[in-house]
Amino acid sequence: MAIQKLYAGAKLREIRTRLELTQKEFAARMGVSLPYLNQMENNNRPVSTAVVLALAREFGTDVTELSTGDSERMVSDLREALADPVFPTPPPTAADLRLVASNAPGVARALLALHRAYREAHERLASLDEALGRDDQVLSASPWEEVRDFFHYCDNYIDAVDRAAEHFAQGPDSIESQAAKLLERRGISLQLSDDGLLRRYDPQRQTLTLSTKASAATRRFQTLHQVALLTQNDLLEATLDLARFRSDDARAIAKIGLANYFAGAALLPYRPFLAAAQETRHDLEVLSDRFGASIEQVAHRLSTLQRPGFKGVPFFFVRVDQAGTITKRHSATRLQFARYGGACPLWNVHQAFETPGRFLRQLAETPDGVRYFCLARDVSKQGGSFRAPVRRYAIGLGCEIRHAGALTYADDMDLTNPQAFEPIGISCRICARPDCHQRSVPPLEQGLRIDFDRRGVLPYGIDHPPG
Repeated sequence: MAIQKLYAGAKLREIRTRLELTQKEFAARMGVSLPYLNQMENNNRPVSTAVVLALAREFGTDVTELSTGDSERMVSDLREALADPVFPTPPPTAADLRLVASNAPGVARALLALHRAYREAHERLASLDEALGRDDQVLSASPWEEVRDFFHYCDNYIDAVDRAAEHFAQGPDSIESQAAKLLERRGISLQLSDDGLLRRYDPQRQTLTLSTKASAATRRFQTLHQVALLTQNDLLEATLDLARFRSDDARAIAKIGLANYFAGAALLPYRPFLAAAQETRHDLEVLSDRFGASIEQVAHRLSTLQRPGFKGVPFFFVRVDQAGTITKRHSATRLQFARYGGACPLWNVHQAFETPGRFLRQLAETPDGVRYFCLARDVSKQGGSFRAPVRRYAIGLGCEIRHAGALTYADDMDLTNPQAFEPIGISCRICARPDCHQRSVPPLEQGLRIDFDRRGVLPYGIDHPPG
């Protein structure tokens, strides 16, 4: 079997920049010539085994960084964007997309931003929703999408914020007591109310009010969110400065996201939580009880344990509503979710609404041949009174099958039987499967065959993908 060469120039350059070394210093530390390093950083030569070993030996670098991260996400996002009918020519090959993602990530991000702006403008015009009279905003990118991409390309792991939260959680008392004492030292009183707001902070009256209708885990999370805003403002602002958001709205949304990140990382501090996850073999219910967090908080946190040099199992995490709309998404795996439209209907996350309170397990295979272990469960959120609306979601958590042995949920499943894996896709518009019985729209990358005299499950046939 041929060994695949590793071209990781952008990541190699990123590591050097993070270490604040010149090319000459970096080359000397790794024992290679300056021209050779320059060729590797520009993807003219692959990263050699000797360089990989030197990175681990000299700098303690997690060498998996070289083959994961932005590049795979970008390839997936570019593939979906370029399958849009707005591009009339055949889409570029996977090799071309990888070349762009590796050699010109800035160009790739610009193309994705342009396509996103086009789609949002098109949707505004199609719905006639405020398009007239708001001409100045028709071509502006959604702040929400901009923030989502920020976390997406950070691997949903913000190191400085994560470590600050872990440090905050290291005190002798419970995290709840520490938060209460911090508020008390600042003269802030903690109150409860049933006025419908989860959290309300009044800086003039020095009061933090939490909802009596919220669960204990939610109240703890909201308290820690406020702690982040009160004690970590400089860190949050510095992180926002580095992100360079294009609008004040995007920056404000991102600040809420970073405060949420701090709250989750303080409630479930990195090293203790990772150790507990490994000890319990990722039993979500045991972890929920041990840390006083909700099932959703635990599942989401598991998907962020990607600290360089101290990584957990690479999980994907997703939350969908009853319409199939993805409301939260993150993947530390090769599985990347569709940026537009809903998730594949064959995925077990949709079935979770039918079995409230139960975990559903699924062995699944994507069109690229990668196999996954998938776990799904509903996470309905009660409104707190008879007439209050219930918010219903389902969450999905999963990993590549090679990591399934680390999960208690996979113990009695036949992980070696190819017939046990259900075929799933990303979204119909970019899924290459020609014979899927749940297909909602034709794939954009394949031709159609129309036969007036024959009808199968679908009213058209789909050409098989080349190769």
